[in-house]
Amino acid sequence: MSETNRALEALAASGLDHEVTRHGRVGSLAEAAVARGVEPRDLIKTMVVRRGEGDHLLVLVPGDRTIAWPKLRALLGVSRLSMPDADAAYAVTGFRRGTITPFGTTTPLPVVADERVLGRRVSIGGGDHGVAATVDGDALVAHLGAQVADVTEPEPER
Repeated sequence: MSETNRALEALAASGLDHEVTRHGRVGSLAEAAVARGVEPRDLIKTMVVRRGEGDHLLVLVPGDRTIAWPKLRALLGVSRLSMPDADAAYAVTGFRRGTITPFGTTTPLPVVADERVLGRRVSIGGGDHGVAATVDGDALVAHLGAQVADVTEPEPER
């Protein structure tokens, strides 16, 4: 794990107050939350969503939730959305699955943040496995110019 990467450099350049957390590889979101010292709901997943050919966006999803596709389609005014495969997500962001973050993407992408990101400190990926940054959710959303809406639902019980 290097000391810095494109995501951490972009985060540092953003001026956002943040704290970098480093931990070993984890096998689940719950393990990542423990390693970062946060509740699963405060760990923010950055999901790449495809609207159409060459048209992607990022969706910030609390760790205990999943994208509610009907809500997201309604917000974006589209009838169809999909998740790109791992190679396509990498081509658009420059990050592999499990390391995707809105900071330092190779392609600037619009961001939609679930409304539950607001009003608390959150942990967001830092561009490498085992690297994260804790930031104020409101400041994160403002810096990214994210569209904020209710676009998630609780993770299904397993």
